[in-house]
Amino acid sequence: MTLPRLVALDIDGTILDHDERLSDRVRDAVQALARTGTHVVIATGRSLHGALPVLDRLGLARGYAVCSNGSVTVRLDPGQEKGYEVVSLRTFDPTPAVELLHEHLPNALYAVEVLGRGYKLTAPFPDGELTGDIQIVPFDELFAEPAMRVVVRSPEHTPQEFVELVQRVGLHGAAYSVGWTAWLDLAPEGVTKASALDAVRSWLHVDPAETLAAGDGRNDIEMLQWAARSVAMGNGPAEVHAAADEVCGDVVDDGLADVLERLLAAAGTPS
Repeated sequence: MTLPRLVALDIDGTILDHDERLSDRVRDAVQALARTGTHVVIATGRSLHGALPVLDRLGLARGYAVCSNGSVTVRLDPGQEKGYEVVSLRTFDPTPAVELLHEHLPNALYAVEVLGRGYKLTAPFPDGELTGDIQIVPFDELFAEPAMRVVVRSPEHTPQEFVELVQRVGLHGAAYSVGWTAWLDLAPEGVTKASALDAVRSWLHVDPAETLAAGDGRNDIEMLQWAARSVAMGNGPAEVHAAADEVCGDVVDDGLADVLERLLAAAGTPS
């Protein structure tokens, strides 16, 4: 069995557990796969500044990383001053979608990602949910410029209530994905992890049949459908499992390591 030439991996709930623990098995398996020449591409909803420390923990200093659910793609390069070069940045005018949401969610929290730095937001989010430099601004000033990503958080709603409300409102002109909590990411229309990964695949001259993706969240569904072979984490919801070719173990049980170690063993490569 030959190894896939491009493996796309989500971070939270896939590589890291929900306490941000990275197991030695997962790190070692990722590094072993990268040593074979397979392109290991991190594809995350995290901001760039939130993803970089994880790349460092994994020992991935070269290649590509997709951040902010596809709005930002970087080429990792230790020779660059910051260790990376932004090769794709997609922005949009979120005003119509946000104004519509604001009508139905007047008490929600709103944030706009600032590339490589942090966020501008209308009010503090729960501790630990946003990282980097935080700047509180009035709602009317939040969307004065094109945005790469907007986060909407409604602590008073359950995740299911939030999903139903977003579907009922009917957002247009923006891509969106709902997280584990009552958390919504807005991105430019047509932009997903899958769209960004397909660009990376093309740049690397990888055939679509030579791709694999693993993830656990609703924002991974397009990525799982895009890959020639897809793996959903056991801790993901039913709709994520349905989008994948197979379901592996839970992140706390090193489910990703199980998958990568099997790949390496089948190809005759020690993990």
